Amino acid sequence: MLKTKLLISALEPSANLHLEPLLASSHYRISGIFDERFGTPIVRSSDFSVMGFWDVLPKIKKAQKAIKEMVKLAKDADSVLLIDAPSFNLPLAKAIKKAYPDKKITYYILPKVWAWKKKRVKTVERYCDQLASIFPFEDQFYNKSIYVGNPLLDEIKVQKDPDKTYGQIAFMPGSRKGEITRLMPLFREISREITEKKVLIVPPFLKGKNLENLYGDLSAFTISYQMQETLSQSDFAFICSGTATLEAAIIGTPFVLAYKTKNIDYKIARFFVKLPYAGLANLILHFAGKEPLHQEFFQENANKENLLQAYHDKDHALFNAHAILLKKILGTGSTKNLINLL
Repeated sequence: MLKTKLLISALEPSANLHLEPLLASSHYRISGIFDERFGTPIVRSSDFSVMGFWDVLPKIKKAQKAIKEMVKLAKDADSVLLIDAPSFNLPLAKAIKKAYPDKKITYYILPKVWAWKKKRVKTVERYCDQLASIFPFEDQFYNKSIYVGNPLLDEIKVQKDPDKTYGQIAFMPGSRKGEITRLMPLFREISREITEKKVLIVPPFLKGKNLENLYGDLSAFTISYQMQETLSQSDFAFICSGTATLEAAIIGTPFVLAYKTKNIDYKIARFFVKLPYAGLANLILHFAGKEPLHQEFFQENANKENLLQAYHDKDHALFNAHAILLKKILGTGSTKNLINLL
């Protein structure tokens, strides 16, 4: 059987995590930008990893060159799959459509126009043939999106036992340098006030690296590279804003969201983003007309006192009830539905 020639643009670590079950479940001959564990990309996805508005600037020339290479590859591709990263993937979609108007382009994990840049809707719908949504509320913002399910329901294989106490607390300061260096001093402060075992969850791509160069003093923590298993055996978690918060919610581990960034980045984000919550679980429940799942603290409010209070006030039964409702709203994983689209 001939393999479908699929051109892929997966820049972020999270995009590659969501790409993995798709490639494992089907038969594709791939090219483009993705993690090296899937093959030989034209550019490594890690080369585009950035944080903050100003960190993007040095990547512009690299992105322009990559788009030209991707357009060349699109000529022989049967289909194009773009995953997240709209600052790169929207110009790429436009360039491919200009060169090959009949080339089918599927956008998976759509630009978060419900947060900001609502004008992107017209661009996405003009240059992309299929809009594969992973949040059930996105049809309120896109005219032709298709909810394919959420990839985390395919990827998460473990569940926390809500009736069991593990005597372990998890810390997740993010996966990017800026996130880690801003949150780790705070997490170290908190660790001194907690008697349970403290486990620092480190992204697998950092395995083998000198962690103390990035994280600082780690003497208070046990290190784990297994996020799902560690969360499922933790009574509570302190988590940086991001997809990890939704993962913890699906696994069933109570947590608090904490986030610190450059003041200029935070002010710009607050100016443009007009949402009541930042955590994905809270947003999904909000758009469904339900109560939030967890607390959120940002900048100076992400401090030892507030986070420890959230930890001491945790209500396992209430959290579990909201987490069950969240999974019911999400419904299903996305892999099979996405394969059917491609």
